[in-house]
Amino acid sequence: MNGLGSREVGGTSVAERVSSKSGGVSFRRQKWDFWLMRFALFAASVSVCYGLRPFELRALPAAGLGFFIAMVVLLAELRLRHAEISGLVGGAVGAVVGLLASLLITLVVSRTPGSEPIKSFLEFIALVSLGYLGFAIGAWRGRELRRIPLAASPSLEIGAPMPAAPSLMKLLDTSVLIDGRIADICETHFLDGSLGLPRFVLHELQLVADSSDSLKRQRGRRGLEVLQRMQKMPYLEIRVLDDDVPGVSSVDQKLVEVARRMNAKIVTNDFNLNKVARVQNISVLNVNELANALKPAVLPGEPMRVLILREGKESTQGVAYLDDGTMVVVDGARRLINRTVDILVTSVHQTHAGKMLFGRLDDRADSGVARAAAAGASPARSEGAIGGNGHTLRQARQEPSGALDPPTSNQYSDS
Repeated sequence: MNGLGSREVGGTSVAERVSSKSGGVSFRRQKWDFWLMRFALFAASVSVCYGLRPFELRALPAAGLGFFIAMVVLLAELRLRHAEISGLVGGAVGAVVGLLASLLITLVVSRTPGSEPIKSFLEFIALVSLGYLGFAIGAWRGRELRRIPLAASPSLEIGAPMPAAPSLMKLLDTSVLIDGRIADICETHFLDGSLGLPRFVLHELQLVADSSDSLKRQRGRRGLEVLQRMQKMPYLEIRVLDDDVPGVSSVDQKLVEVARRMNAKIVTNDFNLNKVARVQNISVLNVNELANALKPAVLPGEPMRVLILREGKESTQGVAYLDDGTMVVVDGARRLINRTVDILVTSVHQTHAGKMLFGRLDDRADSGVARAAAAGASPARSEGAIGGNGHTLRQARQEPSGALDPPTSNQYSDS
């Protein structure tokens, strides 16, 4: 009971510590600041229109016009906040160019003879149309700014260290934390830099740790312990991300969308998430695929020594396992359970779960395990058949012929 309670306290403390490091209070404060700014915008717009009363409007219509203007500005803000930086920069530059072109047209129109209403109409049309065209074309072409290569860096001296390339963000999935091998990979420095942990993944891991099912609860606590172990690595940075995808309930879909937005990689063991992410051209680091790639290559005809652990599906098969968990099915090894034997690999089969080896006993081996097992089994069978004193075998031989017992002589001496 004390151990279970201590693990619960430890798991809860890890989740609370991760949440406190993410800056949730500052995020909520920033959100309230945005709402206060929007309220100030509405108040200022309504007050200005109410006081100035443009177009000779009365008090209430003027206030309504101010509210309408504030709504338009708020909708523009909500739409532009999801735009890319390159699009915004391109749109701003295009709008400035369009306004300058409309200014030139206005100067030309003002010096031509004609009525004032026609001149005003042409100036207004030039201002609106060229400003809109500049913004739209600039925003569309601004996305190509990302494809422009940067200026070449100055050549380095011989022997000078090369600058480190910026590492991409890697997003952790719940399955890879529960598995636990990700911590061992990070300790070997095969995976370092910044690892992102979305808040919805942390929430799912905490729900698994608080589950009523004992197996799920144990897996969730192990995931929290692995996360705490990774946080203690000085060369590794675990960043809790507040990015979320509203309107989507599935954690896998949220993780794929966040990875697509951030141009990040996903670290997972989930087979389905692996397939879905790769269909959408998102890089995936699968720990299971890494483990399969690191398994030693075994060719047909190669000898090896294995320990037979259990029976196989067929009547003569025995099953053994290598150190990396690869299953080895040995033909004719059913009688050699819990013994180490020498085998020859006959075939190798690749499945979705990994490799499976098939082999047979190596008759050329000098271990003699199979012969010793066969020799040890022969006396037992002979003794069981004789019955200990030879009466059973003698009766079996004498009953068909009906002959009398022979004189006292050892007729089984040859056996």
